[in-house]
Amino acid sequence: MKIAAYIRISDQSQNIDSQREAITGWLSNHGIELDTVQWFQDTYTGRTTRRPGFEALQKAIFDGTVKTVVVWKLDRIARTIREGVNTIADWCNGDVRLVCVTQQIDLSGPIGQMIGSLMFGVAEIGLVSNKENQARGIAAAKKRGKYKGRKKGTTKARPDRARELQAQGLTGPEIATALGVTERTVWRYLSTP
Repeated sequence: MKIAAYIRISDQSQNIDSQREAITGWLSNHGIELDTVQWFQDTYTGRTTRRPGFEALQKAIFDGTVKTVVVWKLDRIARTIREGVNTIADWCNGDVRLVCVTQQIDLSGPIGQMIGSLMFGVAEIGLVSNKENQARGIAAAKKRGKYKGRKKGTTKARPDRARELQAQGLTGPEIATALGVTERTVWRYLSTP
């Protein structure tokens, strides 16, 4: 049975090397030959599971060619409780083992589902907390007159990426989630040439 390694970064400015190094170290320490491992990789937000590498991993799992998935951290799979728990439940029900190397957890079966649920809850709380802290910081900077917002003409995400995702069949709300922008912003990106 094949082992898969999954790596995800949120944008091109991030580096995959630390994830790859940690996973490779775990595989080597457990006597797993690296050339037998199937690697999957994405450069997408974890707020959606509609990612090419993740979808290819899911297909390999459900085709029965992958029975163990190794990730750097659990939040590489998903950043929301709903998506994460659904994924873990599907995998555990299919006797798929999930190993998170930096958190030193091995998820499988009903206990794995429970632990995974708790871990995804923590990941989502962290994401919400970061957004709240950012909003408070912006509000405080606005009061001091230090924050003027994004400069006119700049974008939070690449408009061409919105068009690529639309061509792949994603809906407006799904594109917004994938890019970390509002639906209104997505429609603006899609309507500009």
